[in-house]
Amino acid sequence: MATYSPDTFVLRSSPTSPFVRKVLMAAAVLGVSERLVLQPVDTQDKQDMLIHQNPLGKYPCLVLPSGEAVYGSGVILEFLQTIADDFSLLPTSGQERISLLTQAGLADGIIDAGALVIYEMRFHGPEKQSTEWIEHQLGKMRRALAAFEKAPPNHSVTNAVTIGLSCALGFLDRRQLLDWRHFCPHLVTWLDAFSMHEPAFRLTQPPPL
Repeated sequence: MATYSPDTFVLRSSPTSPFVRKVLMAAAVLGVSERLVLQPVDTQDKQDMLIHQNPLGKYPCLVLPSGEAVYGSGVILEFLQTIADDFSLLPTSGQERISLLTQAGLADGIIDAGALVIYEMRFHGPEKQSTEWIEHQLGKMRRALAAFEKAPPNHSVTNAVTIGLSCALGFLDRRQLLDWRHFCPHLVTWLDAFSMHEPAFRLTQPPPL
């Protein structure tokens, strides 16, 4: 396993990103928040180094002292576990890891689909927006939410799934893309309970729009 120095790492980020929030929550839970130096991203600035740090131009992106970059919130979460020497959020092997990765991917998919709806509305005028495309993405979100509504994770456990799901639900509350609270009463209760259990959820609340 690779070893990393305990120096600080630059987190290219935006305070409004639910994926950045995932990283900040993980760092807080693992006790490594002080090692992260937040550096805002300006995706409209062609001189911003993000596209050189991550060819996809996406954040969060963690830049190591060597200049090497680690990107993707799930990958960064695993990296933070390595430097913390604490693998409580996601085991390194076994069936439990596969199960948690599957559920974490489902939570991330809610955010991904929501982002596509936002981009459709942001970059296309009302007359050019595809209602079929938007409904396609909303359908993904509804199905994923229904799966979690049927079998919510344990609200008293903090791991990759509960961090990801709480960030996804917070994202939906913030963006108001669909009224998930109306048709997911168990998830409403779950989020209330998880937010009471995990202080990092409250500490990483994004600024208002």
